[in-house]
Amino acid sequence: MEDEFGESYAQTLARGHVVQALGNRTVTVALDEGEPPRLVWESLCEDLGIPEHRRLGLDRPPVEVPAMIADEGPG
Repeated sequence: MEDEFGESYAQTLARGHVVQALGNRTVTVALDEGEPPRLVWESLCEDLGIPEHRRLGLDRPPVEVPAMIADEGPG
């Protein structure tokens, strides 16, 4: 949500915007009650008219894992 709306507004939106498709619950309540995050996000996007091409967040380069960590096997 922060990628799309910014940190402050994402928090306000999550706590205050009621989504009919989530049973008239906010994002925060729906997640607290066990709804899958993907379903909550898609419902919010539909409700607010967010285009599909913006629903996956910002593209970021992959994080490089140091070799020492990458080579570690199970304990």
